[in-house]
Amino acid sequence: MQTEPEQALFADLDLPDALLRAIKQLGYESPSPIQGKSIPILLEGKNIIGQAQTGTGKTAAFALPILANIDLKQTAPQALVLAPTRELAIQVAEAFQVYARHMKGFHVLPIYGGADMRGQLRALKRGAHVVVGTPGRILDHLGRKSLKLNELKTVVLDEADEMLNMGFYEDIKSILTHTPKEKSSWLFSATMPQEVNTIAKKFMHEPIEITVGTKNSGAKNVNHQYFIVGARERYNTLRAVIGMNPDIFGCVFCRTKIETQKVAEKLIHDGYKAAAIHGDLSQNQRDAVMQSFRKKKIQLLIATDVAARGIDVEDITH
Repeated sequence: MQTEPEQALFADLDLPDALLRAIKQLGYESPSPIQGKSIPILLEGKNIIGQAQTGTGKTAAFALPILANIDLKQTAPQALVLAPTRELAIQVAEAFQVYARHMKGFHVLPIYGGADMRGQLRALKRGAHVVVGTPGRILDHLGRKSLKLNELKTVVLDEADEMLNMGFYEDIKSILTHTPKEKSSWLFSATMPQEVNTIAKKFMHEPIEITVGTKNSGAKNVNHQYFIVGARERYNTLRAVIGMNPDIFGCVFCRTKIETQKVAEKLIHDGYKAAAIHGDLSQNQRDAVMQSFRKKKIQLLIATDVAARGIDVEDITH
C-alpha cells in the first residue's frame, strides 16, 4: 500500500523561533505550496520569480525570509516591497507587523499616495527596517532624498503584473536604479506578461523560477457560475442574481472607474446598500467605504479589480 508523503511544516523551514511562535499563534502549521517552495530559497538570499494566483499566501512567502534576515540594530531600510495599490501596501505592512510580533524594536513603514506626507517624513527620520510602498510615492521620497535605499538587502515586486498594467514600468525602473547592485530581488506575480519578463531580465541575476498552480485556475473552494448576456442586460442580470440571493454580501467588479460609479448609483437608486471604490477616491473616502463594508453597513462593494487588490474581508458570499 502506497503512503502519501508527509506534509511539510513551518517548523522544518529553518525560521527563527520568534517567527515560528508568531506563526503558531496564527494557527498555521503547514506552509502553502508557494511558501514551501520559496522560503528555503529566499532564506539563502537567492533571486526568485514566483508565479502564483492571488490569495495563495505570497505575502508570507517573502515576509518571513525578510524578517528572518533582518538586523534590528540597523535603522536604515533593509527591504523594500513595491505594491500596486494603497490597500495592498497597507495589508502587506500589517502582515509584517503580525509576523514580527515577537521581534522587539522591529519597524515597518507603509508609504503611499493620498496619506499625509509630513507624517511619512517623520517616520522615515525615525527609521524603518522594511518599507512597503506604491511606486509613485516611493519615487517622491527618493526625489526629496527623504528615503535612502543604499543599505537595502532585498527588493520585492509584489503583484508585478498589476503594477505594470497600471503603467508603473518607468517608475519601477527608476526606483531599481537607486538600489544597490548586491541585493536579492524577488518578483511575485499572478501572471507573466512580457513586461514582467523584461523587468526580470534587466534587473535580476539568474533568478530561480517557481510556478504554483495552473494559470487562471479557479480556487477549489469557490463555486463558479457565469451568465452570457448582452451589454444592455448586464445590470438587469445583476439585479436578478441579487434578487435570488437576498443575503448577498459581495463584490461586483467593473472594468472602469466610471462604470463602478454608475453601477453603484443604480443599485443605491434601486434600494440596495452599495458603494463604489476606485482610484479617484481620496484615501479617507476609500477608508470610510472599506470600514462600512467590513461592518456590513454596505451590502455590495463595486470596484475595479485594481482598486480591490489588497482588500481582505471575511464572510463574502459572492
